[in-house]
Amino acid sequence: MPPEPALADVVARLRRAMRRAARTADPDNTLSVAQLELLSCLAENPGARPSRVAQLLKLAPNSVTTMVTGLRSRDLVTRTSGGDDRRTVALELTPAGREAVDRYQGHNAAILAAALDRVHPAWRHLIAAAIPALAELVGAIDDLAETGQPG
Repeated sequence: MPPEPALADVVARLRRAMRRAARTADPDNTLSVAQLELLSCLAENPGARPSRVAQLLKLAPNSVTTMVTGLRSRDLVTRTSGGDDRRTVALELTPAGREAVDRYQGHNAAILAAALDRVHPAWRHLIAAAIPALAELVGAIDDLAETGQPG
């Protein structure tokens, strides 16, 4: 049997498990996963235009606009004119937005550290060794998403 279905299943289950654990670790967090992903995207791409954020997250532009409006009302994102062309818009994290991203990433790191402590040392070694290959796989998937190749 090819590894793709098993890998896709494990990745999906890992994402669900991380979301559940993050909710448990931070029950006071009222942001959705989509909002946290948008904030994380802005942390990686400061000053991005809403259309670029939509492209990166594979969301409809109106979905990004709706989320940005909500995040602006919570003082997590600012929206400014994009340089010389006043018709364009640039998005930036506010200090509170940066704190939300840091908190989210910190919880994720703590969850993974605690979970890895429960994994047999030989598996921990293999997981650590697989990180560069998984990072390359992420890049290849991102390339496919950018070029619109079939999935």
